[in-house]
Amino acid sequence: MTLLSVAQMNSQDDIEANFLVIESLIQQSKAQAAELVVFPENFVCFAAGKQRETAAQFESIQSRLEQLAHRYQIWIVAGTLPCPFRPDGSIVTDGRVRTVSLCISPEGTEARYDKIHLFDVQVGDSVGGYQESKFFEPGNDVVVAKTPFGNIGLMVCYDLRFPELALTLRQQGAHILTAPAAFTYTTGQLHWQLLLQARAMDSQCYVLGAAQQGRHGDRQTWGHAGITDSRGQLSKMVNAEGHALISTHFDLAEQEKVRLAMPLMQHRQLIHY
Repeated sequence: MTLLSVAQMNSQDDIEANFLVIESLIQQSKAQAAELVVFPENFVCFAAGKQRETAAQFESIQSRLEQLAHRYQIWIVAGTLPCPFRPDGSIVTDGRVRTVSLCISPEGTEARYDKIHLFDVQVGDSVGGYQESKFFEPGNDVVVAKTPFGNIGLMVCYDLRFPELALTLRQQGAHILTAPAAFTYTTGQLHWQLLLQARAMDSQCYVLGAAQQGRHGDRQTWGHAGITDSRGQLSKMVNAEGHALISTHFDLAEQEKVRLAMPLMQHRQLIHY
């Protein structure tokens, strides 16, 4: 049985101040004997228009996170970071960057996932419309990271709305899905908990939804970092504002019982209408 931790943050545009919170949350996770802590989207720097500036520091930020993972002997899913280059090392040349989620072990970075689904939508909030594709280049690779306590399927925020991604991750061996997010207050209130539970129910995976909460300049995020179990039940959720940490036990043998009792993947039919 493994203890998994999920963070809620109110990240701002000060990287050093955010790192103080990050280390504090890691310390709290370690004090509980957690083996994994998942951070939200934009956790190192949440600042509109500073993506390229932050992306220029990608490798140094990655190194700092690797040092924290090593120092505290804990696995980290490093929410998201803007990155100026693709997984093959080629530079994104059109002024955009990639949204990258890293899975880091105490020995170093084990996996990188580049966000596939970009948030180009109209939302009834103070910002109105969002066009991530203007600033970010989408990834196209599905990524599962192997760990001693189970395989982690990496997702990010808007990915939660696409069940086929969760199902593909399950098919590729995932036991746990991570969903670092910065849901808007409007969309989060409507769908955040529903989506965490739906993707867990679809895939029979634990879903770890790390979340941004509060004001970040003009933006307001919903928060409510949450964990759902392999049956799609809500295990833990933050209902307070600001920085917080929740943890739950994950039992691979118990998950296998759930999957054997209702073998969804074996029953799935490809239907052509």
